[in-house]
Amino acid sequence: MNYLKHDVLRLAATYLAIIMIMSIGFSFLLFGVSRDELGRRPREFGPDSPFSGNSMQQYFDQREQESRQTLLIDLVLANVGMLLFGGVISYLLAERTLRPIEQNMAAQAQFVSDASHELRTPLTALRTANEVALRSKTLKLKEAKEVIRENVDDISRLQGLADSMLGLLREEQPIQRTSVDLATVVADAMNNVAPQALRKHIEIIDEVPRITVRGERQLLGSLVTILLDNSVKYSHTPSVIRVAAQASGQKVQLRVSDEGVGMSRETIANVFTRFYRADSARSTEGYGLGLAIAEKIVHQHGGTIRVESQLGKGTTVTVVLPKT
Repeated sequence: MNYLKHDVLRLAATYLAIIMIMSIGFSFLLFGVSRDELGRRPREFGPDSPFSGNSMQQYFDQREQESRQTLLIDLVLANVGMLLFGGVISYLLAERTLRPIEQNMAAQAQFVSDASHELRTPLTALRTANEVALRSKTLKLKEAKEVIRENVDDISRLQGLADSMLGLLREEQPIQRTSVDLATVVADAMNNVAPQALRKHIEIIDEVPRITVRGERQLLGSLVTILLDNSVKYSHTPSVIRVAAQASGQKVQLRVSDEGVGMSRETIANVFTRFYRADSARSTEGYGLGLAIAEKIVHQHGGTIRVESQLGKGTTVTVVLPKT
C-alpha cells in the first residue's frame, strides 16, 4: 500500500500494543495464581507433620523454585510468540482496515487527474480562440460573433462536464426511497432526449408497462436519461431505439436497445470506467462519465447493470432493480 504505508504501520503497532498488554497482563495474573498454588504444601507435610524434616522441606522448596522458573520461562516464550504472531496478524488487520481508504484516495486522485485532463482541452481551445481574436487588427464584427459563438459552445461543454462530475458526487449520498412509477420515469426521460432524437430521425419505442419500483425518482430519471442519451448519440440515422421493462418476482428488468455502432469487447470491459471513451466514440460529444454515473445509480438502488453489444449491430443495456 503506497498511500498509507506509514498509517498501516502505526495502526498495526496500536493493534500489537493492545494484544501485548492483554497478553502480558494475563501472564502476570496466571503467574500470581500459579505461584500461590505452588507455595501450598500438602497437609501431611506441614510444619507439625512427622514427615517435615529439613530434607523434605528443602525438596519442596527446590521443586517450588524450579516450577516457578519453568512457568516464568514458559510465559516469556509464550509472550515472545504472541509478539511475533500478533505482529503479523496486526499488520494484516491494519492493511485490511485501511485498504478501502487507500482505494478511495486513489480513486479520488485518479478522478482529479482525469477531470483536469478533460478540462484542459476546452479551456485551451477557449484561450486560443480569444488570443487569436485579440491579436487580429482587422477583426470584423462577423468574425467576432463567430469567436463568441465558439466560446459559448466551449463554455456549454465545460458546464456539461461540471454537471456530470457533480452528478458523480451526488450519487455518493444516501438515497430517499419512495414508490416510483417506472413508466412515468421513462416517459419523462424520452422527453428529455426527444430533440436530439428528432434531429437524427431516431424513433424511440416505449414498451414499458406501469411497474412500481422503490427508489429515488430523480436518480432513476437520470439513469434512464443517460441510457437513452447514449443510445441516441451512437445510433445511425435513421434508426430505432426500444425501451422495455418487465417484472419478475421481486425484480424489475429494464432494457434499452439500439441499432447503433455497437462496441468491441475491450470497450464493453471498460465502459463503466470514468472518462473512458473508445476510439470510435471520440468524434461524438461527451466525456465518458454517463455510464459511470448510471452504474453508481443502479448500485445505490441495489441493482445490477449489464451491457451487451456487437459492432455494427447495436447495443442493449439491461438494468435489474428490486421492486421493494
